[in-house]
Amino acid sequence: MAKRFPSNYPPSKPDENKFQINGDIRVPEIRLVGDNLDDVSKVAGKEIEPGIYPTRTVRNWAEDMGQDLVMISPNADPPVCRIIEFNKFLYNKRKKEKEIKANTSKTVIKEIRFGPNTDEHDFEFKVKHAQKFLEEGSKVKSYVHFRGRTIVFKERGELLLLKMLKELEEYGAAESLPKMEGRRMIVMIAPKKKK
Repeated sequence: MAKRFPSNYPPSKPDENKFQINGDIRVPEIRLVGDNLDDVSKVAGKEIEPGIYPTRTVRNWAEDMGQDLVMISPNADPPVCRIIEFNKFLYNKRKKEKEIKANTSKTVIKEIRFGPNTDEHDFEFKVKHAQKFLEEGSKVKSYVHFRGRTIVFKERGELLLLKMLKELEEYGAAESLPKMEGRRMIVMIAPKKKK
């Protein structure tokens, strides 16, 4: 039977296992980069610039500074490393990822449904909603749903969607022409970019 850990056993953080630090770095040479090379120069007793150095020498410099040697790009030739406090490095990395995630825009898709026999008042009402959604920056998925024998009125559905595209042309553009998917004729409208 496998040994089980108690439920309060802390799981290892995935970021910590991804990077090689200090003694884990077993390559003979590394490329040293970073914005603290002036501090490294003071410890080394000579001017240090970004470049290729023996791993053991750089590890000793990091030790003398009370910092860690962290491999940030293991697939490069030679691998790229920095001298930095490992926890600070992880903190900055997470902070940068969080900023990137916050800046990516999420696409919202709003649906507007018609029947093939939608009258003029309902059509205008739904076009106003679609206009509002496009102004907010959402995509609009507009479709005509054919129930039962109304499937014979495909041309009406297509005309309805094309008329809607014409009404909304200053707010958004169709990603493609209306097409049938099962018992629905669908068109996607993407908002126009604001200047």
